[in-house]
Amino acid sequence: MSLSPRKELVVLKYHCRIGGISFAIALQRKFPGFNNFTIYEKGNDVGGTWRVNTYPGCACDVPVHFFSSSSDLKPDWDNTHAYQPQIYQYWKDLATKYQIYPYIQFNTLVTSAEWNSETHCYQIVTKNLASGEETTSTAEILVSALGILEVTKLPDIHGISLFKGEIFHSAAWNHNVDLSGKRVAVIGNGASATQFVPLISQNKSVKVVNFCRTPNWFIWPLRATYNKFDIWMFKNLPLWIRIYRAYQFFKTEFFYFTAFKFAFTRRIFTFLCKLYIKHTAPKKDVKNLIPTYTMGCKRVIFDSDYLASLHRPNVSLNWDGIESISEDGIVTKTGEKLPFDVIICATGFITDQFPLHVKGTQNTIQEYYDAKGGPTAFLATTIPEFPNFFMLGGPNATTGTTSVIYTEENQSQYILKLIAPIINHPEQVCSIGVTAQATDKYNNKLQADLNRSVFVDCTSYYRKGRDGKVSSAWPYSASWHWWIFRNVQLAGL
Repeated sequence: MSLSPRKELVVLKYHCRIGGISFAIALQRKFPGFNNFTIYEKGNDVGGTWRVNTYPGCACDVPVHFFSSSSDLKPDWDNTHAYQPQIYQYWKDLATKYQIYPYIQFNTLVTSAEWNSETHCYQIVTKNLASGEETTSTAEILVSALGILEVTKLPDIHGISLFKGEIFHSAAWNHNVDLSGKRVAVIGNGASATQFVPLISQNKSVKVVNFCRTPNWFIWPLRATYNKFDIWMFKNLPLWIRIYRAYQFFKTEFFYFTAFKFAFTRRIFTFLCKLYIKHTAPKKDVKNLIPTYTMGCKRVIFDSDYLASLHRPNVSLNWDGIESISEDGIVTKTGEKLPFDVIICATGFITDQFPLHVKGTQNTIQEYYDAKGGPTAFLATTIPEFPNFFMLGGPNATTGTTSVIYTEENQSQYILKLIAPIINHPEQVCSIGVTAQATDKYNNKLQADLNRSVFVDCTSYYRKGRDGKVSSAWPYSASWHWWIFRNVQLAGL
């Protein structure tokens, strides 16, 4: 890493997902009394994904005692895998507890950030989404907490703009649309769709057709409700809640080693999942619902009664593919025209592009990504020629098995160690950045390991353009994630 002297104080500015709140908490715990930071949030409140995603049945698929801040364990979760309203409130409560709200500028979109080598600062342009007013400010340190689930992806289907009915993305659920008595097309059958289809189809007057492209590997339902005794134990025995959290961590590690790491155990796990699908889904759908690709190369779905809901007479699957969308419905690739009143796009997010204009000493982040054949960073955190710029949930940060809160806390501690010389010795250090050699060495090893992993066995959002290099997935265990982020080497990388 390269170091150079500085004289001015540091300002931290970043978008405020859950990672942003988590980082702000870690910052205040690491540097008590430090308050020279600003958080920019384009929404009207904290919470990120858990504020925006309000579709029916929205919930975490990682045990919530592990899918929460390590600094603030909550004893009274309702379920082992919590629903969106409770998760959202949890993070709002943390922002209040740690007095983070005064440092947040809401309804403010960062439109660009460019490094000035003379002043050793980023010049940041923000836009007030209410007034449209643009403001320019500076920051010595810039932390992006955007992650990869920032920009929704609408399907590229001919005629989609012609549809006269209601159409919206599941991540921007339109609660003003009453689905009762409506013919509803759901495009996509990933994690979100499999959570809300069972809920919206409970109303027998809602006719749901789920348009599917690729089947998913399903794992049996894991959600359970905590009883009063469970909650009493968590509240009154602090050590017990820590032990329980550790137990949930090791459960996710077990999942990694059995389903992702070792071929032998993966075959056993695959066999069990096949049995579950055959036992739960309608016989007429089983053939289409069992994947032919290796388990783990796409996101594994924890079933939330989706397969059982397929038995309902008002729910059906369509595997014909979509040729086009007309004013009043969908035309399949077999030529069949199906009328619909509502189209819900559960088509995920754009994960292989950086959504902001951020320029370092030479290029923008997107230009660097393009030159490298896809998103690339050192330890998912830093990029060469971008001094004092850090990412939470950057390239190859996603594990597919463990808690993103856990991995971003590891990253946060790593970043805080990197910026400590700037905060503690402002007269000596003004910027820090990773070298191109260290980044290339790290990514050569990373991509070599990924090319031997399950992640290259199929197309997925883990990959650039769905079939290029794996740019989103972390191929190792969560334990190794902690180990590799535990120390910072400022020289010799």
